[in-house]
Amino acid sequence: MTPALGDTAPTPVPRRETARRITALDALRGFALCGILLVNVNQITPMNRVDSAGHWYPIAQFLDLFVQERFFPIFCFLFGLSFAIFLDSAAQRSDRPRLLLMRRLIALGLLGAAHQLLQPGEALEPYAITGLVILLPATWLPTWLVLTGGLLGTVASVTLASGGILSIPGLFLLGLAVARLGIARTLDRRTGQLAAVLALAAPAAAAALWCQHTYSPTGPFATRIAAEAGLLGALTYATALLLLLRTPLGRPLSAVLEPLGRMALTNYITATLAITAASPLLGLKDSGRWGTAMLLAAGIIAVQAPLSHWWLRRFRYGPLEWCLRCVTWWSIVPIARSRVAAA
Repeated sequence: MTPALGDTAPTPVPRRETARRITALDALRGFALCGILLVNVNQITPMNRVDSAGHWYPIAQFLDLFVQERFFPIFCFLFGLSFAIFLDSAAQRSDRPRLLLMRRLIALGLLGAAHQLLQPGEALEPYAITGLVILLPATWLPTWLVLTGGLLGTVASVTLASGGILSIPGLFLLGLAVARLGIARTLDRRTGQLAAVLALAAPAAAAALWCQHTYSPTGPFATRIAAEAGLLGALTYATALLLLLRTPLGRPLSAVLEPLGRMALTNYITATLAITAASPLLGLKDSGRWGTAMLLAAGIIAVQAPLSHWWLRRFRYGPLEWCLRCVTWWSIVPIARSRVAAA
């Protein structure tokens, strides 16, 4: 590939630039990826949630109350935030940064369309479409308007609708606004603010969880209550993890989660391939073998975490991340760390 007219091929990032990477967000993305994997096992291989007597399988009920819709919002928010960071970076090396982002989103959408064949309801395709239709045009709007639209869109998606894909636009805009406000770059100085958010979010999430648990699953507001509980749970999980990363547990957590987050696209796709291949062998489809399914998910993470760490010690990007970056810049981007250092 050769650089498109008007684009500038990406130059290797100096070491001082690499040090500025927001590693806490990488860890948060890796954390969200783990939670999404637990949900995706059932999405890729449909399993029975209740037994022959109509009782919930314990693991299925646990996932419904503590995992379902708790990690997807984190991933959506981080997508919007990363979108803004990439736009700022691209603007320093190209006179048409939005064209690069459009190319990136189109490539992501095509990958998502192929991924749909293995995982109906996957996230990449709606991410790409929403990015093209809403997120990219929003980059011309003032920050206050983006923030207002994000707040209103997110609240509306869980009060007037049932969350899920409908929550993507609002969360994308919130991520974009937070990045513009410089909050992401100053996370290390916001411990008190994170603690205050957690103090407010945790009891609200607990109350919403109780409502979800006690409200009839066939009631007219069941899906909306679940979506609201999921959004509050996501906020609680995210702030709790960001605070936990500042404790003595932060270093081992980061060692596991950061590589997963930096290679999120590669790990997301390869997890689908692993589940698709293992499911027939384990007899998961239309079964109640939730313990086996969770062991499969844990095994995938146990392989991906050290493999991601090993890969990133030798290369700057994951395999699919590198492919996406090459398409974005329409140029072969250096990937080996030795080449970057030599340059």
